[in-house]
Amino acid sequence: MFKAEAFSPHEALAASLIAHAAEGDDGSHDLAHILRVFRNAMRIHAGEGGDGRILAAAVLLHDCVAVEKNSPLRAKASALAAEKASVILAELGWNASDIGAVGHAITAHSFSAGVTPRTIEAKILQDADRLDAIGMVGVARCFYIGGRMGSGLYDPFDPAATNRPLDDKRYAIDHFQTKLFKLADGFQTETGRRLAAARDQSLRDFLSAFMDEI
Repeated sequence: MFKAEAFSPHEALAASLIAHAAEGDDGSHDLAHILRVFRNAMRIHAGEGGDGRILAAAVLLHDCVAVEKNSPLRAKASALAAEKASVILAELGWNASDIGAVGHAITAHSFSAGVTPRTIEAKILQDADRLDAIGMVGVARCFYIGGRMGSGLYDPFDPAATNRPLDDKRYAIDHFQTKLFKLADGFQTETGRRLAAARDQSLRDFLSAFMDEI
């Protein structure tokens, strides 16, 4: 059951936007993900500043369009979400400048989009969303998505890809090398970088323990 108070101090905004926050049945981009990203964003916002209302709206609507990881439209997902968010906010009476700020933050948050964040709100949203892709939650999401896409856990004969190309479409564990280990170097804010360093180490510790077991 949705509880607006979980999005304090932006409960009223959350109540008006939550119906649009997530679509589809992807458990890695569901309401729990939205709430984790919101908490990450508020933690970074406390240290980095920015407009909390714009940031909260961007967090709440950053995944309002669902595009599967293996879809040819994946690189356009954040732009599609920004377009939809702009319509939603306009219907709620937001001014064009604030709508544009929210739209830019949403467009720039995605790793796949390759758009450079220009505002502090955009930088915070990108960092907050990427924090949810690393650490132990990132591990869980990696294997969840792998299962959803029909991937195996690992290549039983060459799990570390010593003598084969990495292929995270076939083996979920390959995603650590192809993407997850690269994320910590791309954080935009000092607070985000500090939080990312700890989660990146958790990822590396997990992979080491995993390899020991297999």
